[in-house]
This record gives sequence, structure tokens and C-alpha cells, in this order.
Amino acid sequence: MYTSVREDLRTTLDEIRTAGLYKPERVIATPQNASVSVPSGDVLNFCANNYLGLADHPEVVAAAKGALDRWGYGMASVRFICGTQEIHKELEQRLSAFLGQEDTILYSSCFDANGGVFETLLGPEDAVISDALNHASIIDGIRLSKARRHRYANRDLADLEQQLKDTQDARRRLIVTDGVFSMDGYVAPLAEICDLADRYDAMVMVDDSHAVGFVGPEGRGTPELHGVMDRVDIITGTLGKALGGASGGYVAARAEIVELLRQRSRPYLFSNSLAPVIAAASIKVLDLLESADELRERLTANTKLFRTKMTEAGFEILPGDHAIAPVMIGDAAEAGRMAELLLERGVYVIGFSYPVVPMGAARIRVQLSAAHSTADVERAVAAFVDARATMAG
Repeated sequence: MYTSVREDLRTTLDEIRTAGLYKPERVIATPQNASVSVPSGDVLNFCANNYLGLADHPEVVAAAKGALDRWGYGMASVRFICGTQEIHKELEQRLSAFLGQEDTILYSSCFDANGGVFETLLGPEDAVISDALNHASIIDGIRLSKARRHRYANRDLADLEQQLKDTQDARRRLIVTDGVFSMDGYVAPLAEICDLADRYDAMVMVDDSHAVGFVGPEGRGTPELHGVMDRVDIITGTLGKALGGASGGYVAARAEIVELLRQRSRPYLFSNSLAPVIAAASIKVLDLLESADELRERLTANTKLFRTKMTEAGFEILPGDHAIAPVMIGDAAEAGRMAELLLERGVYVIGFSYPVVPMGAARIRVQLSAAHSTADVERAVAAFVDARATMAG
């Protein structure tokens, strides 16, 4: 049987390569940082979600090492059997306080967190209203539920209001949006979304994975940025980006929501507990965030410098001021070729194409970090200019 299947799969893979959509995995031989070592040599890393440069911070690494001695390597259990340690409860309490929520529940990833919310809270008599550009984990999580599914155009408040009007017969309604849209760097208009939620008696859920730690005056994310920390009912997020860059996710929400998730959320009930070493290191990250103003300021400066220099050089970058700076290319094959030329010039970036982004909207998604120096940013811009010249010639 597999002989025929193999040929079908090989044909599909060849089609992916021919279309320029194949995604090779580059092997890194060093810790995550602004500069990493790949087989071709040392390169500047402009594609990691290491926003604050904490992935190899010495205090975070030391906390992880200490946790191995204190708490062991893994739990070999799910939380409700024998997989809950003091360190897990401490991290949940710290995240709740940091995000301004009543309680928090940990997951093995934010993908799992988003996969466990909708099915637990919503049934056939309910409706979920989702932004069209929401992360794949939200889309998959919604599919797992039996709720009625509605979608509104990206950040389009008039469309959102229409969806709210069309679902007034639902028992419960949940508006869900990314806080920051990962492929574009756009920020959701949370204040206006919360106003509509109040007007139409709906709940609000935000996936703030690309914001927590560095967006907002104290890095508490897009709800803090927009002054609605007390108006958002559910916040999901990851420990795998600005908060240390390892793995793990969470749902921070109203107390009753979290309690129900502990009882019925399948990714939580049937997945091993978060490794205690990650929990301990994440607590150290939260300690560091209390005095991270300088890191956030450096990230802001690097972002502004890159966006300004690239615009002056004639590149098209989607508007905004987030550390995600998408350099628009259009053609998938050209985006892949540009990424390869940049790697040859010592700049590690990735071309994004369909199905990650819409067909014809391929891009190089540059991600700035507080770990980058001014010279790093200027070198990246020069590499883009040189790579473009090579492609044109």
C-alpha cells in the first residue's frame, strides 16, 4: 500500500519545492542569541522571537540549572494525577498578578492553550467571533468546539459589530483576537473591541503571545497598552517568546473560567505537566521584567532604526511600530531567494509564503531584539540592499 502513497507524497513535495514553498530547517550550533552559528558560519539572527534577549540570559540559565537540582527533570504525569509541584502554582500566581487576571492555568504550549479554551467554554448554542488573521492555533481550537463560527475582517470594527448583531440569539458570545498579528506586526484595537463587547454583552479573549513582556508601559501586553486590563476576560500566551523563549503556554482569565478549564480542558488533562525547569526559569524572567525598562527601550530603538532605514532604502514594510517588521516581497520564490542571499551575507532571516501568509503576499519577516546592537541593525539593512541588487542584476 505505501508504495503508491510514497509516490503521491513525493509528487506533493516536489510541487511544494517547485512553487518555492518548501521550508528547510537550518541547524543552529549555539545558544539562541542576536548572533548564532549555522553550518555556513556565524550570522546575525533576525528571525527569532527573542524580543528581550532573555533566551540565554545568565540569570535565567542559572535559575534553570538550580531548578534541576531542586525539582528534578520532569513530572512523568499530568497535573491532576501527581504532576503539580509548588513551582507550578507559584508561576501561575505570578502570571496572574503580572497580567492582572484572577487565575492562570499552565499548558505545554500556547497552541494547546488555544486548543483547550473554546471546546470547554462554548457549545452549539454559543457563538465565537474571530478576527480573520488570527493565529492557526485559534482557528484549530475553534474547529474543535461545536460553537457557531463567525469571522470579521482584520481589525474591522464595523464588521465585528455586524457579527455581534447577527449573533444576538446566542447564549454566550466570545470575541477572540490576536493582540499582535504575528505575520504583520499589526496591533488589535482592544479598547474599541471591549466597547463593542460591553454594548453587545460578549466576552473578550486575546492571544497576546507577541506582546507580553515588552508591549505596554510595564510590558504587560496589549491590554495594558490600551488600558483595558480589567476588561479582557481571557488572555492566552506563551513562555516561548519574550518570556525566556523555551516552551509552555498559559490561560490567564476570570477565576471560574480557569477552574472549569482545569476540570474539562483536554490538552491540559491529557498532557504532561510543564517541565519544572521551565517553570522556575519563567519565574526568574518575571523577576527580570520588573527592571526591564532598558531592554524595552533598546528594543523600541532598534525597531525604529530598522523600519526607518529600510523605508529610506526603498523597501516596503507594513506600517506600525512593533518589533515584527515584515519586508514585503510578493513572490514566494523571490522571498526564498532573498532569504538565501541574506544568509550568504551573514543575516539569518526566513521567507514566509503560502499557506502561512496569503498567496502573493510573501515576505521576509524581520524580528528585532533588544540583544541587537545598532551596528547589527545597520548591517542587516546593508545586507538587504546588497541582496536586492544581486537579484536585480
